[in-house]
Order: sequence, then C-alpha cells, then structure tokens
Amino acid sequence: MIKIVEAKDFSRVDIKASSPDITKTVSGIIESVRLRGDEAVREYEERFDGVKLSSLEVSPEDIEKALRAVGSEYVAMLERAAKNIHAFHSKQRRNGFMFSPQDGVILGQRVIPLERVGLYVPGGTASYPSSVLMNAIPAKIAGCDEVIIATPPAIRPEITAAAHVAGVSRIFRMGGAQAVAAMAYGTESVPRVDKITGPGNAYVAEAKRQVFGRVAIDMIAGPSEILIIADGNNDPKHIAADMLAQSEHDRLASAILITDDRNFAQKVSGEIEAQVMGLIRHDIARASIDDNGRIIIVGELKEAVKIANDIAPEHLELCVPDPFTWLTEGRIRNAGSVFLGAHSPEALGDYFAGPNHTLPTMGTARFSSPLSVDDFVKTSQYIYYTPEALMTVAGDIENFAQSEGLTGHANSITVRRPS
Repeated sequence: MIKIVEAKDFSRVDIKASSPDITKTVSGIIESVRLRGDEAVREYEERFDGVKLSSLEVSPEDIEKALRAVGSEYVAMLERAAKNIHAFHSKQRRNGFMFSPQDGVILGQRVIPLERVGLYVPGGTASYPSSVLMNAIPAKIAGCDEVIIATPPAIRPEITAAAHVAGVSRIFRMGGAQAVAAMAYGTESVPRVDKITGPGNAYVAEAKRQVFGRVAIDMIAGPSEILIIADGNNDPKHIAADMLAQSEHDRLASAILITDDRNFAQKVSGEIEAQVMGLIRHDIARASIDDNGRIIIVGELKEAVKIANDIAPEHLELCVPDPFTWLTEGRIRNAGSVFLGAHSPEALGDYFAGPNHTLPTMGTARFSSPLSVDDFVKTSQYIYYTPEALMTVAGDIENFAQSEGLTGHANSITVRRPS
C-alpha cells in the first residue's frame, strides 16, 4: 500500500541506476562488439534473446508485412499522433545568423543537422511505438541524412509501422548494450552514428554512459516518475489512475501525490488499491507503488512548489485551479513536462499531444531538457576580417597573447602587419 507521509517526514527514494556488475558486463560487451562487429552482436542476441539471426537488418518485405499486420486503422492513428508531434517540434527549428558589427567584419553561426543518428527502442516487458515517433520525428525535422533504429529481435509490428510512419531509414534487430556498441563503433552491417537517443534498461543506460565521447547521447534515462499536485476537489479515481499509469512502467518507477487534504489522500490511496489489480502489469505497478510511491501531506498547497522544484520530476501534473498561474507566478522551475489541469493526464503527453515524452529523470530536470530538434543539430561559427579590420584590433590581440605567454599567437598577428 502507498505510504502517506507529512511533508516534514518525506525523503525522496533514490534509485541506483547502475552497479559495478552491470558496469563490468557492459564494458566487456562493448569491447567485444568493437573488435568483432556483427559476429559479436549475433552471439549476444542468441545468448540474451534466444534468437539466431542470419541478418541484423529488417527487410522492406518485413516492413510491408508489419504494416499489413497492424492494419490501416492503426497506421492512421500513428499518422495522427505523428502530425501532432511534427507540429510541436517544427516550432523548435533554429536558424543560423550572420551580422557585421563593424566595417570589414562578418561573424555568423550555422545550424547543421547531424549526419546520422541512432535511436534505441526498448523491447522486453513492453513495446513503445510512441518512442519511435518521439525520437525519429525531431531528427527528421532537424534534417538528419539518416535515422536508424535498433530494437530487440522480437520486433512487434507496431514498432516497425511507427518507424515507417516516422520516416526511419533503416531498422536493425538488436537490443541491449550490444546495440548501443554497434551504433557507436559501427559493424559490417550497422553504420556508425553521431548520436544515440532513446530509453532502455540499466544495461542500455550504462552502455550509453560508456560510449559517450565516442558518440553523443541524449541523456542517461532513469526509471519513470510522476509528481501530482492536487487539491481535494479532484476526483480520487483520476489521480489514482494517473499514478498507476506511471507505476506500471517499471518496478523502480515512482509516483508521488502532494495534497493539503488528508481525507482526499486516503481516498486516493483506496482508489489505488481498487484499481491496481485491474492492470495487466499489476505486479509491476504494485511493486512500484509499495516501494517508491508516496502521498505527501502539506499544510498549504503552495508548499508543494518547493517540494516539486527540489524533486524536479520527469512529469508534473498541476491539478489545481488556474494551473497557468502556478506554472508562471507560482515559480515552477524544475520539471521535464508539465500537465496543466485535471483533464491533461500524463498519458496525453506520452502518446498524442505533441510535446516530447523523452524527458529528464532522477532530478536532472534541474539542469536538462526534454528531447527536441536541438538534440539533432550542432552549431558551427565563422569569422571573416578584411586586412584593414584585422589591423584595428591587432594590438589588442598581441597584448592578450603576450599576457598568456603565447608568443606564437602574438606573432601570427604581427607577421600580418604591413611592412
């Protein structure tokens, strides 16, 4: 049963994302894939997933078969969701700039798409075609030349259909740390990418951590989180359902409610107990609620803002009157995605509204952001000076270089002075 605590007695349940054993195992997998390529990937897929693969890549025929399997109505649903995701992320496009601060000087910045990106899509206990859309569509909007997907071999047709709708270039049957390694280093079949994005289990997260620097990554994703601020005028059934929706992701997921109404808290607790056994993944949700779930009682609801900012949750629901005031004047600062009002449940953001559902976890919303088009571009700056413009600043540059003891820098200016 979920624990109900006073605000003064609350302490966040910290989840350890990795362990020395995982770190060592992942390191060995990465090194093996780096040295032996496809052969190592196939061996790990047979060992971990029980699948003997003749080809790592999904064929066009397999894609057509998957589209037939899911049916036209499912594809149309994916297309409607994709339209919303595209509309939101299109607003994130950035342009470069160029300006002339003085005669003879041109400065600028270019925004350049990454050439090739790799998206990891989990398999295992759940399938996430929504993650395909949320990762691939911003990459396509950014202008990446090639977008590839890695997902465990038992690929559900929904994943393949979502990849088709999102415009993914190639799909590979490989999961876990071996998939991350293959995309980071390249193999005979798998091209090396510039960045890897997408969630995964502890082994995937650790593999992303270890290949960072060889390639870019989006974030180290931890277990999913939701924090709900709600007064007693809400329907306890709705709040309980939203907490369980998050809890069914993972035994390590956390669902927290902050309220100033103890009677309402008890009702939500009762609703959680009434609803949890109706879930297909009730054993996962049960463990998550019992171990990591909390209902926090505050004296005044405005106290919840400080707690929320301290926790910096992945998802924050503001089930309060005038939630827009809470968002701005209430000084909500730290949250991956904020859901405003009683009729904007977190599941809306997971699938359909348009904003990205790949969000910072484990308190990292204090300093990081949701996945966006910005994750799939880089910037490069440029400088142009005429000979006359260079001479107007030559003395300053020479003095600066001399003060740092870098006489070669100073000389590169001096040799350009007119004789």
